[in-house]
Amino acid sequence: MLLSFSVKNWMSFYQETTVSLFATRSRLHSERVVPSSKYHIKILPTVAIFGGNASGKTNLFLAFKFARNLIVDGTKSDQYIPVEPFRLDTKSMNSPTDFSFEILMNDLIYEYSFSVTKNSVFKEKLVVHYSRSQKVLFNRTNNEMIFHDDIKNNEYLNFIIEGIWNNQLFLSNAVSHKSVYENVIEFKSVYDWFKESLVLITPNSRFGGWGGFIDEENTLYSIMSDILEHLDTGIVRLGIEDYPINKFHLSEKMKSKFDIELKNGVRQLMLVEPTGERFLFLRKNNEIFAKKIVTYHRMLDGTETPFEFSHESNGSLRVIDLLPVFLDLSIAQRASTNRPCVCFIDEIDHCLHSNLTRVLIESYLNNCTNDSKSQLIFTTHDNSLMDQGLFRSDEIWATNREINGETSIFSLSDYKNVRNDRNLRKNYLLGRYGGVPEIQPSEIQYDLMGDSDGT
Repeated sequence: MLLSFSVKNWMSFYQETTVSLFATRSRLHSERVVPSSKYHIKILPTVAIFGGNASGKTNLFLAFKFARNLIVDGTKSDQYIPVEPFRLDTKSMNSPTDFSFEILMNDLIYEYSFSVTKNSVFKEKLVVHYSRSQKVLFNRTNNEMIFHDDIKNNEYLNFIIEGIWNNQLFLSNAVSHKSVYENVIEFKSVYDWFKESLVLITPNSRFGGWGGFIDEENTLYSIMSDILEHLDTGIVRLGIEDYPINKFHLSEKMKSKFDIELKNGVRQLMLVEPTGERFLFLRKNNEIFAKKIVTYHRMLDGTETPFEFSHESNGSLRVIDLLPVFLDLSIAQRASTNRPCVCFIDEIDHCLHSNLTRVLIESYLNNCTNDSKSQLIFTTHDNSLMDQGLFRSDEIWATNREINGETSIFSLSDYKNVRNDRNLRKNYLLGRYGGVPEIQPSEIQYDLMGDSDGT
């Protein structure tokens, strides 16, 4: 589970900024707050981030995305690190950008942090926190590395350090050597958290965990179809139809990719632009087959007819793309520690009606218990969600653009006068908590008909 995330000198985040998922002493919705008796802490299952346009909500999401990509994908020796420092100060442009994550895994807290410029990794550190002590597994400053005594004699670690480039993270390189992570399992555990447990969904993301949702023999298929039918989209279910493979004119690059990834019995999903149609490729008896994913609607006579995805509204497509994510989160909740997941959705309300957004969020929260291991973080413009019937005050955060252009972010739990019976949305829109745009309507009026003298 994610405990906290800090960033400094990233896009609109100038000063060090921290988002915390540590729960306060509030008793509201306590049935879903996850306790850790070992560390004497309680962890939130969700964070909702509100704020005006250009206040920095998406920049926070992009910080997560940048960090994940750098850790999981790494950089080549001749590449610049695509970091985006704060641009409104000349000093910050050439200063390092800092990232720090606190993660609870396997009943241990890990703190992984790094500082980078476009040219190099300035600092990198991995710490394991025990209940009464801590262990610094490694601490890197420029090219100087200090390992903990327990692992410093691992011959492969020094080999990696000698071969690492200035623009590469040590963690990313360490997990590529089986002999290292077999002996230092903490490296692989932290890396896998970013690769497999951290899920990032943009407003235009597609195919979130679609594996079992279009397989009619999978129980997930019937679950998703049943939900779709009750969300007033007109869609009864999803389905697949045979599609001639020779219509695709597959490029050599795609053929090569299929040869590597598409083994017998394996499925590969693909989105075709600009129509937005979705296809499923599979290999059977060493031959590649294509199937088109379609939606089914009910005719007036009660029969079903297929629709192409290009005929569906943007809202319906957004529902189809988000449902697997929410179902995966719910499955992870019920499966306890087997499938932990931290999902960050940017603009969760994109193309969705407020009622539909609320239903999706409620479905997740209703599955949260004190034993849950998954978390949902999202940004939104939908102020109707600022409701303590849904969220605790420490789960509601807001971004604000300061006068110097930097972003600040705060939790409503920072305000002592926030009571459970207070109308949060009204006070928020009145600007009592900040985080709303300061629009001056009188300054943006203009006369479309020209000046009063007719010119």
